Amino acid sequence: MKNGFTKKSVGTMTLGEKIGKLRSDKRISLLEASRATKIQVAYLEFLEEGNYEKLPAEVYVKGFLRSYGDFLGVDENILIKLYEKEKGIKRNLEKSKNGDEKVNNQKTVDISSFVFTPKKIIAVVSVGLVLAGFFYLYNEIGSFAGEPRLVVISPENNSSVAENSIVVEGLADKDANLYINDHPILVADDGKFRELLTLQSGVNTINIKSVNKFKKEASQVLTVNSERQMEEENYSVENKAAEENSANEELRLEVRVDPGSVWLAVEADGNLVFSGTMLSGATQSFRAKDKFIVNSGRANATFVMFNGKEVGALGAEANAVRGVVFDRETK
Repeated sequence: MKNGFTKKSVGTMTLGEKIGKLRSDKRISLLEASRATKIQVAYLEFLEEGNYEKLPAEVYVKGFLRSYGDFLGVDENILIKLYEKEKGIKRNLEKSKNGDEKVNNQKTVDISSFVFTPKKIIAVVSVGLVLAGFFYLYNEIGSFAGEPRLVVISPENNSSVAENSIVVEGLADKDANLYINDHPILVADDGKFRELLTLQSGVNTINIKSVNKFKKEASQVLTVNSERQMEEENYSVENKAAEENSANEELRLEVRVDPGSVWLAVEADGNLVFSGTMLSGATQSFRAKDKFIVNSGRANATFVMFNGKEVGALGAEANAVRGVVFDRETK
């Protein structure tokens, strides 16, 4: 403590802090996460602690982040970008440190007429600490007193769309916890957020909420009307029998979520065809030639119909599931 001020670091949440908080919010232990993602507990700990130097090659780390993102129900591309950014910062710091050591080892000739005395150094440091203290207090008081930033760029309130999906995007405080219909959404370091939502036919209510570290909240409620009608496919008995006997017929998958919003990712024949949040009551249809792989943030609220047959929920618990396969051998 100097001049009555305590030095305190202020910074954004790191990648490890963000994924650790997401896991903690879902009340999932590291052991449970390890079992679900097939990633060693030690590697998950290194990720959350930011000990990247203890992790294996970068290609494996990115694979870990993709699996962990799917398991936690967040966009894995944001996690990978945060990892690459932090790795770059560490590399730059190491280069700067090595460069400073080389410069310090060189003999220099001081030709400046200005001489730094101990009193001058103490005075400069004291003034700097006082200014830094005032600046910190000003920011902290402002953050505590004011609501967090929340700007929704799209969609517009009371708007109508012809499709059954929209993109919600906007700006929020980079350290804020953001929720869309109570589903956690990652905010990038520049404060931007973007999430694909699947709508139910008719009127949809979208509740966007931002909560800062002082528990101050800012929220917006949007109403969006989807004019797209549910697609109904009527098959005769002959057509159904022909489909069952035909090996070349397309596979059909229909996913419905209820109650609440659910994060979902679907792969069709190895290609990611959907990754986003489905609002309560929303339905999404997919087609594939050979196989679907489904990842869901909440198994007991994700209902599947495969090739016209009701499969039911992906699980009995409100936990995340990943790698659920539907192919020609699925009964």
